[in-house]
Amino acid sequence: MKLEKIDHICFAVKDLEKTKEVYRRDFGLEPACEYVAESEKIRVARYRMGEVAVEFMESTSPEGEVAKYIEARGEGFFLISYKVDDLPKAMDELRAKNVRLIDKKPRELYGNRYAFVHHPRELNGVLTELLDGDFDVNK
Repeated sequence: MKLEKIDHICFAVKDLEKTKEVYRRDFGLEPACEYVAESEKIRVARYRMGEVAVEFMESTSPEGEVAKYIEARGEGFFLISYKVDDLPKAMDELRAKNVRLIDKKPRELYGNRYAFVHHPRELNGVLTELLDGDFDVNK
């Protein structure tokens, strides 16, 4: 498996509108896209920073993972996503190394495949995601 690049990093926030306002006011930035992922119970503002995207996620439900994360740890860095060329193959390679994966098979969102592979307690509090393809909410 080859990690091709960091695709995006995500931050859990309580108030997405407030975060967007700070980025607009202080940095002159507007989100490259915004989306709601009901399957993940999140509302997201995605900013492009060269090759890497920065996402701010607000939970749409108190039962969502982002809400649980904020409740336990507060707002802040939530996950890192690495682009790979073949997600199922990468997952198989990790299984062969006895890595306990969160996801047994890839998830799909807007035509993009991704999987959570390391639980935060296994990587210093960082949720780790693998993604193949180029994330595009317009797919």
